[in-house]
Amino acid sequence: MIKGTTRLIGHLGYPTESFKAPMIYNPYFQREGIDAVVVPMGCRSEDYPDFLKLFFRLSNAHGALVTMPHKVTTTGLVDTLSPTAAIAGACNAVRLEADGRLTGDMFDGEGFVRGVLRKGHKLAGARALVIGAGGVGSAIAASLAKAGVAELGLFDKYAPAAAELGQRLVAHYPALRVTIGSNDPDGFDLVVNATPLGMKPGDPLPVDISRLPASAFVGEVVMAQEITPFLAAARARGCAVQVGTDMLFEQIPAYLEFFGLPSTTAEDLRAVARLA
Repeated sequence: MIKGTTRLIGHLGYPTESFKAPMIYNPYFQREGIDAVVVPMGCRSEDYPDFLKLFFRLSNAHGALVTMPHKVTTTGLVDTLSPTAAIAGACNAVRLEADGRLTGDMFDGEGFVRGVLRKGHKLAGARALVIGAGGVGSAIAASLAKAGVAELGLFDKYAPAAAELGQRLVAHYPALRVTIGSNDPDGFDLVVNATPLGMKPGDPLPVDISRLPASAFVGEVVMAQEITPFLAAARARGCAVQVGTDMLFEQIPAYLEFFGLPSTTAEDLRAVARLA
């Protein structure tokens, strides 16, 4: 039930047809009696800078979830940006502070990291390889650095993207060892596919599977199917894996904490979600 006291969390992006967040957050809010609602708001790129400011002038605006194509633009529209969002060069959550200022953060990588840690894998001191230095890859790399990995290998088919990400990482984490330009997974404790490879039939695998250590933990961001060809090949080599949707569900508790709302677990959110 939406009432006059209900706090609005705008889900800002365009187009809205594929939005999943309202079907996860709102059943949870309803069950817990939380007087808030996530509302899809389709906003085109040319209107977004003005609309974001106007949205937060509403007296019952509480926060915003930001999705494509606005994540990068948002970094220049908030008053304060977290280090993770600054490294990622993208922002997917905005919170209104008591003084009227806007704080932006990025939780794609946080969701990925929480999933890895909750599966019992250690990240502090680990060696991680991230394939793909776009928005989601940059976010994961930033959160891995925050989690204390000792080394990050970065690879992108557009080499300057990986190089620029590496520079941003080292600026915030001077002790981090960053290597650029190789997608060879040999010797890494964690290997992440942060590219679209696996969304279409016949896509090549992001790494040479024959070089993938059986001891490596392998993560995926593609959500088109739960077990992508990359994850299937990794499991066949004996690797433990994390599916793409884990990143989605694991980041929602972090969002709830960011917005100052009662939090829960990824498993609980999976159980309450109405995605069908």
